[in-house]
Amino acid sequence: MLLTIFTFLLILSVLIMVHELGHFISAKKLGIKVEEFGFGLPPRIIGIKKGETIYSINWLPIGGFVRLFGEDREDETKKRKKRINKKAFYSRPIWQRSLVLTAGVTMNFLLAVFIISFLFTQGVMMATERIHIEKVLPDTPAAVVGLKEKDTIKELRIHPPAGGSTFKITSGEQLINTTREHLGEEIVLLVDRGGQEYSFPIVPRKDYPKDEGPMGIMISNYELVKYPIWQAPILGTKEAFVMSYRLAKGIGTTIWKMISFQSVSKDVAGPVGIAQLTGQAIKFGQYAVLELVGLLSLNLAIVNILPFPALDGGRLLFVLIEGTTGKKIRAKWERLIHQAGMIVLLGLIVLVTINDLVRIFVK
Repeated sequence: MLLTIFTFLLILSVLIMVHELGHFISAKKLGIKVEEFGFGLPPRIIGIKKGETIYSINWLPIGGFVRLFGEDREDETKKRKKRINKKAFYSRPIWQRSLVLTAGVTMNFLLAVFIISFLFTQGVMMATERIHIEKVLPDTPAAVVGLKEKDTIKELRIHPPAGGSTFKITSGEQLINTTREHLGEEIVLLVDRGGQEYSFPIVPRKDYPKDEGPMGIMISNYELVKYPIWQAPILGTKEAFVMSYRLAKGIGTTIWKMISFQSVSKDVAGPVGIAQLTGQAIKFGQYAVLELVGLLSLNLAIVNILPFPALDGGRLLFVLIEGTTGKKIRAKWERLIHQAGMIVLLGLIVLVTINDLVRIFVK
């Protein structure tokens, strides 16, 4: 339990710190004043000022934050009395503010690409067109004819009078469907075993236990594939985009169900649910934990870029409206809208957490 809690907090902190680091680096590069870059959340334990920025360590060890000068536009109301500070966030061009606001999301995406690319170099289970036997059940047709684990099924042959045809096996579904069309008839499986090819005549059973199948084998098309370090980043980036699309589609579906008062999938998880997933990942090892970190990093990026108040996407929306209309929304109203958005977000977190607890403790 303690290991799960520690790992969960560590993952959460890494994801948030990477996100905030994006805002920090982009602001610094553009010459925007960063008032504070904090590890953890206030209250502050210690703070060291270097240049114009306070680097702080705070009591709540969850993530971190970046405080930009002029980010909340409170100082903007003084611009008629005082020259606009060129280092203020609000005084910068649209493209610079947009860049800073999207930098956190970009860093989360890049973190996911890095993790996925690393996992590709270590070996990942990938779907292939090679169908291999994972298990041969005892006292079944497959066991009788001598089929073994790790045998790769290359072809399935049907002899006359049943048709006299040969099928190249490239999917488990194809093998299952073809086999079921010839129950009680002799078929021949061409198998690769350690680089050698063997033929096994076998008669799929008409009557068989539900958990055994006609031949009595368990098959899979997933294999451990390792990629060279030069190829992994390319494939990692591609996979990150594919995963982002799937996550965005799932999040979009969930939001639509919420606003249309439909029942939301039980798979939707909050902090408690994610902590539970962390515990499960720990049992499978370090690579499973890394895979979870990559997935959560992409999820954080997608959620943060949503055009909802209090999120980066919501702040970006105000900047884009200003760029389109040439007019700024009053600082007071923008601040109130973001505060309302934060209240809604906290309410959703509470509801999802309750759902997590009900799913875990109520059977």
